[in-house]
Amino acid sequence: MSKLKEVVVVDAVRSAIGKSGRKGMEKGGQLCQASAQDLMANTLRGLLDRIHARCPAFDEAEIENVVIGCLSQIGEQGANVARIASLLAGIPKEAAGCTVNQYCNAGLKAINIAAHEIMVGEGDIIICGGVELMSHYAMMSDIQVAIDANYPVRLSPRLTEIGVIVPQGECAEMISADQGHTREDLERFGMWSMQKAVEAERQGWFADHIVPFEFSWEGVTRKAERDEVLREKAVKDPEAYFQDLMALPTPFKENGIVSVGSCSQIVDGAAAVLLMSGAKAETLGLEPLCRIAACAVAGGKPVPMLLAPIPAARKALKRAGKTINDMDIIEPNEAFASPLLQFADELGYDRLDPRVNPTGGAIALGHPIGASGVIYFGEMVHHLKRTGGKAGVQMICGGGGVGIATVVEAV
Repeated sequence: MSKLKEVVVVDAVRSAIGKSGRKGMEKGGQLCQASAQDLMANTLRGLLDRIHARCPAFDEAEIENVVIGCLSQIGEQGANVARIASLLAGIPKEAAGCTVNQYCNAGLKAINIAAHEIMVGEGDIIICGGVELMSHYAMMSDIQVAIDANYPVRLSPRLTEIGVIVPQGECAEMISADQGHTREDLERFGMWSMQKAVEAERQGWFADHIVPFEFSWEGVTRKAERDEVLREKAVKDPEAYFQDLMALPTPFKENGIVSVGSCSQIVDGAAAVLLMSGAKAETLGLEPLCRIAACAVAGGKPVPMLLAPIPAARKALKRAGKTINDMDIIEPNEAFASPLLQFADELGYDRLDPRVNPTGGAIALGHPIGASGVIYFGEMVHHLKRTGGKAGVQMICGGGGVGIATVVEAV
């Protein structure tokens, strides 16, 4: 058996994040009238333009595959949006396209699939990414649309038995009840995420790799180049902001403790990452951000479903020959604050460890399901390079009790 190839991360970009338009497009954010196909294509093209600027010798004809994460593969996100966006971006037709759904894991799974293809010699250059316009397609839309269209949907009567239809918010409440979290614990974590993201934007760290997106709708030209979900008040007046959070309702349980302030925002967005074999990057003179050291997936209990990143992270760290103490960045996806507190307790780091999501997470910036793994992977690897860190781990929970993790190392 031939030796596995080294896989390096050459660059990572994302779109600006847009507020959801689920409560009415007229009230929605900067991306709610966009096409997911065009948004993903624009992000891919922005990534490649950055590579061309660094390396005029870069040849797009050598791209082997385009792997995109997306949860709701319907409407313009259906029909293999990876292939469609690839062609719209002007990527040579010889590059294939594959769209991946592993619920909230989808974006990071796309990265890991691309890494595995390079490792085993199925190409030296692969693009991976993710897209989700939650303004257009809420979670479970793929099932609901079929039901509404009167297709012969035959859901198993055993769904309740296996627990996959319990809402994630209820699962977050279960975790907090089991672990003894308080409302204050959750809201403080949520505020901390927002403060870090606001500070990151102030430093220009997001602008460094956001690809502006311009589009027209009903004769009006719109441009999205800055996140519109951040709340300056978290930094300017943290105590007042905290009191605002404490006053929010708890929609998942009467007299519960999980509010919208301690769970991820519903948003629109896209992101893309370019992976290469280490040898190819060296030949082209492209300095990598880092290398991919190990990947893992794991299953857990369908209820409360949000804790499978714990075994996934343990497996990925073991495969990389490292421990959590070796990590300079710990990047757990902030679907809800409650599982993140348990991640910290079980994996052995402080709940407010400064290594955790140093540029903020999904509570602050949002969780566009299929894109989230790629967005926060990008934030992690850019910050690792920016700070001279040696290693980082990303982990994400997903519906039905799935988890995923990836460890990266400085080159």
